[in-house]
Amino acid sequence: MTVDEGVDITGDRGVLKRIIKVGEGTETPNQGCHVSVHYTGTLLDGTKFDSSRDRNEPFQFCLGKDSVIKAWDIGVATMKKGEVCVLTCAPEYAYGASGSPPKIPPNATLQFEIEMLDWKLEDLSPDKKNGILRHIITKGSGFDSPNDGALVTVELEGKLQADGKVFDTRTVTFNLGEGSDHNICEGVERALEKFLKGEKSRLIIKPKYAFKTKGNQELGVPPDATVEYEVTLTNFEKAKDSWQMDGAENLDNAKIFKEKGTNYFKESKYQLAIKMYKKVVSLLDDLANNTIEPEEIRAKAKELLTSAHLNLALVYLKVTPVHHFEAREHATKALKFDENNVKGLFRRGQASLGLGEAEAALRDFQKVVELEPQNKAAANQLIVCRATIQKQKQKEKQLYANMFDKFAKHDSEIEKIRAREQVDVIGEKVGEWGTGEGEWTDEQRDRKPTEFEKENPNILMLDKDGQFENM
Repeated sequence: MTVDEGVDITGDRGVLKRIIKVGEGTETPNQGCHVSVHYTGTLLDGTKFDSSRDRNEPFQFCLGKDSVIKAWDIGVATMKKGEVCVLTCAPEYAYGASGSPPKIPPNATLQFEIEMLDWKLEDLSPDKKNGILRHIITKGSGFDSPNDGALVTVELEGKLQADGKVFDTRTVTFNLGEGSDHNICEGVERALEKFLKGEKSRLIIKPKYAFKTKGNQELGVPPDATVEYEVTLTNFEKAKDSWQMDGAENLDNAKIFKEKGTNYFKESKYQLAIKMYKKVVSLLDDLANNTIEPEEIRAKAKELLTSAHLNLALVYLKVTPVHHFEAREHATKALKFDENNVKGLFRRGQASLGLGEAEAALRDFQKVVELEPQNKAAANQLIVCRATIQKQKQKEKQLYANMFDKFAKHDSEIEKIRAREQVDVIGEKVGEWGTGEGEWTDEQRDRKPTEFEKENPNILMLDKDGQFENM
């Protein structure tokens, strides 16, 4: 290798890099970044086959996603902002034995002069509005990433983007999806699902995926704060998916999640409780009706499912704002397993009452009282339902009364218009105001409809015999 050839950046002389202009700073783009470059591509004999400069339009692509030739994914990832370099690319790192006819022949070694203009960090937010940006500092190893429920151990440092104040420095182990119980924000959890083991990255997280409008008083994060984290994933153990476990294992895991959900509920951590109960449902929904499984397993699955749906109904009635639709849905699902389940009937009644459907609520509470005559809570709800129904009927009665009043007023106005139009539109009758009673003049007989008549074709007018007709 000579000085002119540049540095071997692949170790097998597949891509040689020669820097023409040194770039700024120390940072380089990483996989997932959207880069913007200018380039000119030539064969080794100097023949130009492509140039973004000729088009006067920078070329943009997502780094490390196989959207360009292999040499570019490798070489551009080493460039700093403002840097200009030449990449000499062996065929196996370019277009290979087939080339890219008609401009690039088979087995061609190519040279690209590339200028790094800028890049945007990888956006990991679901809505792709730059809510969670990642810059990889140290690449991880392997191919696996943590999944929902995985046990992860991370080293992290969090600071406020506004003033650089550090608010969190620690090593913490938690189950992915339950980070809020450890003051880990949603943005960090979502990002960790993309990490490889050993990876260290800088995350820029907007309030929507950080600590939102409330902030975090315990950590000293103010409301609506954008935060930055440096996070290293030191270790993780993936959670098993339901299909990887037999019926007994799914039951055991469901019991664990149910217990977690109950604990979170007691601590008023309702969103975490909902997550845990939903995991119970996810694990057992198919198992309860799987005829391959023993009857004992299916019976226990149905019991746990009933409990999970009942608990979800209860939590949805507790959260703010109250989710009455979801509460009623889960209560109904519990009642499919046991139509006389008092808790299911009571919670569905509460949800229906909250939705303004007092008649449906009344039926559920009546059934509770039939099943448990001493149930005072249900008896009290019956009183509330009847009072609500009475109020609704009174409102309906008043509404109809108001409607009839409006109709009567409307009819009165129409009559006035008719009377006025008889004079204004029909004109003079001969004999009364002109030539003789009961006859029309030629002018009256041949007149054209007025604009009012055209716009109001259903208004009744007097015909020449003094009878009403529809004009």
